[in-house]
This record gives sequence, C-alpha cells and structure tokens, in this order.
Amino acid sequence: MTEQIDMTVRLRAIAAAQGKEPFDLLLAGGRVLDVATLELREADVGIVGPMIASVHPHGLFSDARATHDLRDHIIAPGLIDAHVHFESSHMLPHHYASVVVPQGTTTIFCDPHELANVMGIAGVRYAVEATRGLPLRFIVQASSCVPAAPGLEVSGADFQAAEIRELLSWPEVAGLAEVMDMRAVIDAHPRMIAILTEALTSGKLIEGHARGLTGPSLQAYLAAGISADHEITSGADALEKLRAGLTVELRGSHDYVLPEAVAALNTLPVIPTSLTVCTDDVFPDYLVEHGGIADVLRRLIRYGLDPVQAIRCATINSAIRLRRDDLGLVAAGRRADLISLTDLASVAVANVYAGGRHVAANGNLLEEPTSPVSPPLANTMRHAPLAVDDFRIHIAGLSNGRARVRTIKGARFTSWGERVVDVRDGYAMLPDDISVMTIVHRHGRTDGKPQTAIIEDWGRWRGAYASSYSHDSHNLIVFGHGPEEMMLAANRVIEMGGGTAVAKDGAVMAEIAYPVAGMLSLEPPAEVARAHKAVVEAAGKVCTWHPPYRTFKALGGQSLACNPGPHLTDLGLTDGTTKEIRELVVAEA
Repeated sequence: MTEQIDMTVRLRAIAAAQGKEPFDLLLAGGRVLDVATLELREADVGIVGPMIASVHPHGLFSDARATHDLRDHIIAPGLIDAHVHFESSHMLPHHYASVVVPQGTTTIFCDPHELANVMGIAGVRYAVEATRGLPLRFIVQASSCVPAAPGLEVSGADFQAAEIRELLSWPEVAGLAEVMDMRAVIDAHPRMIAILTEALTSGKLIEGHARGLTGPSLQAYLAAGISADHEITSGADALEKLRAGLTVELRGSHDYVLPEAVAALNTLPVIPTSLTVCTDDVFPDYLVEHGGIADVLRRLIRYGLDPVQAIRCATINSAIRLRRDDLGLVAAGRRADLISLTDLASVAVANVYAGGRHVAANGNLLEEPTSPVSPPLANTMRHAPLAVDDFRIHIAGLSNGRARVRTIKGARFTSWGERVVDVRDGYAMLPDDISVMTIVHRHGRTDGKPQTAIIEDWGRWRGAYASSYSHDSHNLIVFGHGPEEMMLAANRVIEMGGGTAVAKDGAVMAEIAYPVAGMLSLEPPAEVARAHKAVVEAAGKVCTWHPPYRTFKALGGQSLACNPGPHLTDLGLTDGTTKEIRELVVAEA
C-alpha cells in the first residue's frame, strides 16, 4: 500500500518545483540515473519533506534550506530487496537496518516466516511493530506456510485460512509470503486452496517458491495465482519462469547460480521489467563484511550484467512488482529514498537519503536507530535436557543382528539411500565413514521424541553442531557422529534458550545465543557477526565443506521438508516429493 503524503507537503512541493518556495534539501551538481529510460543525465534534485519535488537542470533553482554538493556523484533510487528473511541475519530489526541502510538499501519486502514458525501471529506482529519509524522501510508479508510442510513437520504454530485472513487485513501487510508447499498447490489441497483464496480475495500480492517446478507443474502453480519466484536453480530455469510470466527475484544467497543466470539473461533482446533482485538469506558476518543488495548487484555486474540494468532491477522493477508507484525512480512525486554513488560498476554508495532525510554517509549511519518495542524474550526451547541415547538410531523390534535402513544422501539436493548396519542392544552401530543428524521438536506441541537418521556424502563429523535455527520449522537440529558430543552441543543450545553451539573433544568450542525465538541475538551487529563467524569457523573444523552444496548454509536447510527428496523432521524421515513419512528400517539383513 502506497504511503500517503500530506497535501500540505505536496502544496509546498508544487510551489518549490516552480521556484516559489525553497526546497528543504537540494542535491546539486550530480548526474541522475534514470532507471526508466536507462539514461545518465545532469540534474539537480529538490526535496520537500519526504518527497522529491523537482528534478531539474543544474542551477535552475538554488533556494533551499540545505544544499548537498554532489558533483562527481550519481543520484539513484534507493535499493529495494525484493525478498528477504531478516531473521537470517540473527539481528533485531533495528540492528539489521543499521547495517543495510548505509549500503544503500532503503526498502525490503520481508517475510517474517522464521518468526512466524516459532511464535505464530505474535511473531508477525513483532516484525510489524519493531520496524516502525526505522530508516529502512520494512514491507511485511503474511507468512503462508506455517509450517512449511504440513503433515511432515510440526512447528511452533499452525496457520490456516483464518490466520491468513487476519494477517492480510492488517494495512502493514502487503501480500502472502512465499507459498512453499508446492505439492499442496499442484494437488489443490483444501488447506492451501483456502489460504490462496484469502490472498486472492484480499487483492494483495502472492509470492512463490517454485523450486524445481517446470512444464505442466509450473503452469499449474502459476494458475493458482502465484506471481513471483526466487528459487532459481539455473539459467534455463530463470528463462522458463520469466517466459511463464513470473516475476523472477534473482537471489544473492545462491551465488553459484548467478553466472549462468546472467549469461542466459544476456541472450534476451531486453532485460525484462519482471526481473528483480533479492538476498533471501544472508548470515550476519557476510552481511556486515560484504553487504546485502549492493553486494548482489556487484556480483551480477562482475558476471556480465550491465550496471544500469542491474540497478534498474533493484529499483523500479522491484517497485513495479510491489505496486509501489511512489518508489524506485528519481522523479517528482516519488518518495525521496535516494542514494549517491561515486562509481556505478562497483555500486559505491556514498550517501543515503530515506524519506528526504540524510541518514548515512560513507558507510556509516548518521544516527543509530532504536527499537520502538522491546523484543519478546520468552524461552522457546521447550524441551528438557537430552540424553546420549537420544542421538543414537533405535532399531525397533530388533535387539541384535543386522538391518537395512534408509539414509539421506547429499546436501541441499537430497536423494534416498540405504545402508546395512549392525544392531546391538537395539541400536545401530555407525560405520566410521558416515554421520547422523537429529531433529528434536522444541515448541512444546508434540511429545518431543528425537528423530535420528544417517546422512551420507557428509563424511565423518569430527565433533558436533547444534542449532535452534533450522528451516523452516526451526526445531533443534544436531549433526555429528559421536552421540556424546551431539548431546553436549544440543544441551548447550537448550541451556542458552536458543542459539548455536559447536562441540569437539568433549568441550563446546564456539557458541552464540539467540534469546529471541531461538534465532535473534540481542547484541549489536559487529558482535553478532563476530560470534557467528567464530561458529562458522568452528563448524569447519568438525565438518569438511564441499561447495557449492555442502556448506555451512546447508546445515540450516537440511531439514527443509517442503523441497523435493528426503528430509528428516521432528516426525521422522519424510519425502518432500510424495509427501510421505517413511519407516527408517527397510528390512532385517
């Protein structure tokens, strides 16, 4: 919904645009990047209140309460992140804003899906209330899949059509967030159809999650009313989805896809206006060191996308997608969300203006934002300390012998496997070359019995990793080989009230606490980034990474049950393709 500007402000702007009144702020001497015509032209920009009053030739007007000399600068619209879960930064909203605003981001289209899966409607309400008055515009979505794979997992809440109707009735909520339960859409499951009906009735946007969909399945997904997708897996996938009519949100969190995607896009006669740019998920250390949308643009440009086209994708294209004709363009009548650049190709942001206010310069905020509300601090780790046997694979009905069991092969893109294991006293004896993962329900909505399964193609873990941040139900996830170390790491996370811990040689070697919903830190960005980096480095000492799939990022996504293939959840071994829960044991061997 477009934010209304008071008519008294517009009347002042009308007068200032004709030289009859002074501007509040004049950006003088620079060149304007016109993302509508793809031109760079010399112009001054006059601002009244939160809006642009005039874009005019150099020196035409000079009467202003304040003037900024932007000679040798390029004035562009503020950058828009078309799809993001700010919870992945593990920062509170005002801390997140303090990092991305100096980088040039002035608007994000955020899905508080992670908070919603832990806290329900209260989590979405916190995302709305905690973002008011910040220099970063949070356009919030109603999380559509809580949980992401109903019937295959249990999260901290359950959104049916009634909950979605309530969320969509809020003026701050601009649409239905990514519809992750693809199978339910294609199979026209009543629950999902009811949710989509509420979104269509509201007239608001519907975001997609069309990972792996092609041909008839993709067409069926679009026919349900879904109009955007960020789950791009290749250049061919990007082209098929653009040709199908989806808005493609090219995401920076999967860098290995970007070079091929850019090559495919450059074969088109024009870069379509339905191409936008997003971050999706960015960890705090990377966000602080490299940036958000500005970093994605730099990489796209490095891979061969024209700089002006790249910035266009992150400005007016995103504004069109968001139905926000007050954003995304340096033009009179638009909101004065602007950046000044000293270099296009490197997206070198020198100044940031939000709502007509100068809010950042040379990579620093001019005034630190504060949270308008206190964060919710109720303990969401509703599980007693765990025992060693919780991390061992129990073979039901067999005390001693051998059994053939199902395994999960791979990271990110998973497939079924099988292994024959020795069984002693009712538990599988792990071969030396493999590891296991355990999922423990932490929301207090089931009996919380831990589920453990063998994971292949991960090598042997030389320690253990545990976290309360695991997509998308955010149950406690644990990786390792030895049950003692897995227990140690998991119990440390429970003791902290949520967070991440890495254990090796009988001791916790790195940890970070997430007291807010088991996923957000109370600490300032620099400290969150430092502690998270230490956890990543420690995890790299107990697990061997094999990019692009077997990386630290894969740890949080290994239980993503809505994606095709096998995944372990708090309900057991699930198949995201068939929507089945499968038995661990295939047969006695």
